[in-house]
Amino acid sequence: MDLALQIILILLFDSYRIYYIVISVLYIVGVAFILKKSGLKWYFALIPWFREYQLSRCAYREPEGRIYCILCFLYTLFAVLASVFDKIDNYNQSYTIFTYLYMIFVVTVVLALVIYNIRVFNGFIQLYGVSKLWIVFGLGRITFFIPFLIWGLSKRYQPKMKVEDINIEISEIKKHGSSGDINEGLSVNIASRHVFDFFKKKYLLKDINMNIPAGHMVLLLGGSGAGKTTFINAVNGFEKADAEIMLDGQNLYTNYNKMKHNVGFVPQPQMMRDKDTVRKTLYDAAEIRLSKDISRSDKIARVNEVMEIFGLLPIQDNLVQKLSGGQKKRLSISMELLSNPALFILDEPDSGLDGVMARELFSRLREVANDNKIVIVITHSPDRVVDFFDDVIVLAKDKTRTGRLAFYGSIDEARNFFNKESMEEIVKTVNLEEEGGDGEADKYIEMYSRMVQNG
Repeated sequence: MDLALQIILILLFDSYRIYYIVISVLYIVGVAFILKKSGLKWYFALIPWFREYQLSRCAYREPEGRIYCILCFLYTLFAVLASVFDKIDNYNQSYTIFTYLYMIFVVTVVLALVIYNIRVFNGFIQLYGVSKLWIVFGLGRITFFIPFLIWGLSKRYQPKMKVEDINIEISEIKKHGSSGDINEGLSVNIASRHVFDFFKKKYLLKDINMNIPAGHMVLLLGGSGAGKTTFINAVNGFEKADAEIMLDGQNLYTNYNKMKHNVGFVPQPQMMRDKDTVRKTLYDAAEIRLSKDISRSDKIARVNEVMEIFGLLPIQDNLVQKLSGGQKKRLSISMELLSNPALFILDEPDSGLDGVMARELFSRLREVANDNKIVIVITHSPDRVVDFFDDVIVLAKDKTRTGRLAFYGSIDEARNFFNKESMEEIVKTVNLEEEGGDGEADKYIEMYSRMVQNG
C-alpha cells in the first residue's frame, strides 16, 4: 500500500509532471485552433494521439500521420511505464532488465518521433508560408507546442488552403479527338474510387472524365501511387468504382458478364504453362474466351489469324519455356486478342525488353489500334515508343494523395501543356518532391480543370 501511495504522489506532485501538464494544455489549445482553421472539428484536439493524425491531415501529410499517431502513443506509454518502474526500482534499491529494455525502446521511438515531427512541421511551414527556421521547434517535445499555439491563436497566420479545398470538381467532360458521340469508343466518368482506411474514407481516384475514340492508342502516365493500376481496374471492371464506364454505348458495369470478353487485359505476370506449345496455349485460351457456339474450325482459324498478327506462326510448335522474353510477351497479348476485344489494356508489356524488341511489340499494338480498337498502355519507358501513341493520360497525386487527372490529350498537346519535351519529364513534373519530382501536381490538376471547363 505504501508503495502504491508513493507512486500516486510522485505522479501527482512531481514538478516535471506539472510542467508537462501545462505545456500539454497549451499544445491542445493551439491544436484545437489549428484544426478549426483547417476546416476540421476543433474537439479532435481533445482525443490523445488521434489529434496528431488530424494535424498531419492539415499539413497534407496524411500517410505520415498514421505512423505519427502510433509513435505518439508509444512515447506516452513508455513515459508512463518508465516513471512507474523507475520509482519501483529506486524503492527496491535495484534495477530490473525492463529498465534497459525501456532505454532501447525509448531511444528508437524518440528518434522516429523527431523525424516525423520534422515531416509534419515541413507541411505546416508550406501551409502557412513561414520561414523554415520554425523547424527548430519540431526537434523537441518541450518546445513543440509553441508554433501550434502561435499559428492557432494569431489571426496573422492563415492556412493557404483547408483540408477539403484541394478537391477540384470537374463538371464537364473533355471530348478530345471525338465527335462527341459516346455510342462509339470509351467514355470514362469516375466520380471516385475509395476504400475505408484508418479512421476515414480514403480516396484513391477522384473526378476522372474523358472520351477516348475508337482507333486510338493511349499512353497512361503517372508516378508511383498515382492510381494507374486502380484506374485500369476501374475501367476494365475488375474493381468497380463510383463510375460510369461506357464502351461503344453500353455500360460495362451493368452488363459486365455480357461484355467482359470485349475488354482485353494483359497484366505484368505471364500466366502460361511452360510445357505447352504456342498453338496449344492459344487454342486452350480460345476455348475459354470464345463463345461455345463457335465451331472448332472457326476457333482454329482465329488462332491462326492472331498468330499471324503477332508473328507467332513460325514458332507455333515451340514450347513456351523455349520462347524468348519478347515472344512470351507477344503470346500473352495474343491470348487476350483472341476474343477480338474493342478495348485492350496492357500493364507494362515491354518490361524486360530491349529497345528494338519493345518497338517491334508496340508496332504490332499500333496495328491492333488501327483495326478500330482502343489500346491503353502503361509503360515505364514511354519515350522510346511515344511515336506510336495518339493520346496520353497523365494521373497525379494531389496534396491529399488522391489520384487525379492532370491531363488528357494528344502527345503534342501534352508537350505544350507541361512545357516539356519528353514524357518522363512530364512524370517528374507532377511527382511529389519526396519522390524525386517537382511537386507541381496540384498546379496542373487545377490548370487542366480550368481548361476543360472553359472548353
